[in-house]
Amino acid sequence: MKRLLFLIALLPSILLAQHSIKGKFSPAKEYNFALLYKVTPTVSEYISNAEVNKETGSFEFQLDSLNTKGMYRVVYAVPQEDYNFDIMYNGKEDIELTFNSETGVTFLKSSENKLLASYTNSMSMVTQSIGNYFREESNKPKALKAIFKTQKETQENFEAAAKGMMALDFIKANRPYIPTDFEPVETYISHLKAHYFDHVDFNNKALQSSSFLEEKMLNYVFGMTSDTEDDVANYENNIDVFYEALKTAPLGVKRILLVDLWQQMIDLDYDAVANYISNTYLMSVAKALKDQDLIDGLTLFENTSIGQKAPDFSFDMTKDKKLVKTQLSKLDVAQTYVVVFWSSTCSHCLDEIPQLQTYVKTLEKGLVKVIAVALEDDPYKWKSLTYNYPSFIHVYGEGKWENKIGNDYGVTATPTYYILDKDKKIISKPEDFKLLKAFYKEGFDKVEE
Repeated sequence: MKRLLFLIALLPSILLAQHSIKGKFSPAKEYNFALLYKVTPTVSEYISNAEVNKETGSFEFQLDSLNTKGMYRVVYAVPQEDYNFDIMYNGKEDIELTFNSETGVTFLKSSENKLLASYTNSMSMVTQSIGNYFREESNKPKALKAIFKTQKETQENFEAAAKGMMALDFIKANRPYIPTDFEPVETYISHLKAHYFDHVDFNNKALQSSSFLEEKMLNYVFGMTSDTEDDVANYENNIDVFYEALKTAPLGVKRILLVDLWQQMIDLDYDAVANYISNTYLMSVAKALKDQDLIDGLTLFENTSIGQKAPDFSFDMTKDKKLVKTQLSKLDVAQTYVVVFWSSTCSHCLDEIPQLQTYVKTLEKGLVKVIAVALEDDPYKWKSLTYNYPSFIHVYGEGKWENKIGNDYGVTATPTYYILDKDKKIISKPEDFKLLKAFYKEGFDKVEE
């Protein structure tokens, strides 16, 4: 009984006194906090937070026995999805590191993380040697064979060193294509592309719980080129190859990776490629998961993509001193149309809408017609402001954020701009008034054509 009572009394200290993650950020003054998450294939579980010492840049997380072996993520700024790095925790050792935004993370203590970092650096040096050989157009086949031999031995040595460790999953998954004999550059690149995903197991939970699969995906889609000079065709071809490797993965993993790739294409203004991902792969995944929010998001983006007919809506406008009901699709008064969503309660709008009116007046008559859709809770202030902009077509968007027109265009902030051609196809979605002006300055000749 005494032993039992002693063990019970000791239990809290056993739970609390396990291991730690210590780190140091530099420059210290640029960091305020650090957050720690346990990452699984589908969710990130918040574990703890630590304040960063303003003088030294140091922080520390204490790990107890409830913090089990697995993948962890340290977040050091917002947005969290952009400012983070992964850590392997094997449940057996303390972890110590330094982090600099330019040089990245360096592990000072942790056999797992130090081994993986050493592997990454070693293989990177070999890859650089291969690149240098081909760039120099060397005519020494034996030299290239020697580099390939070094690459093979390096891979094998690290796999042997990582036996029984978490790092082995990552080292094996990153095993590159290694020729057994001399290959000219065209052949080597072709084989490198063909075998890129040979050792990547998309069903491996450790890989799923890290940024590894995402990085492999992005490196292939954006890094592998082809004979075509058409970026869209090249990306779509690379996406097909990637999905072929991904096809046996769980739906949840497919969703995460494809959504990330879809968003990357949107951010880079490759609307056509984003819609290709959606229509060819991602929409079917969303439907299989019964993910209505994703289905709606994919549909909304496609409906408001460059090249699509703008969502139609009705409104009243003055014609021959009479108020008549019409539709956006029926307008035939300009070469282009600016649909701007604004609000009488939005300070940015009250600054930009007058500038928009002034700028449009400087353009050739008949080039631009502005349709100003006001997302409002009540019409009185809006109505009085409309008299300041007599050349605009004014549309009252009752319900503000619950207005159907705004929702059909995916408006989440004001002002939001869409530029349409004479056929009401979307030709630009400038993020602000400055970019709207740049569109007309840079694309004026195209607009006139």
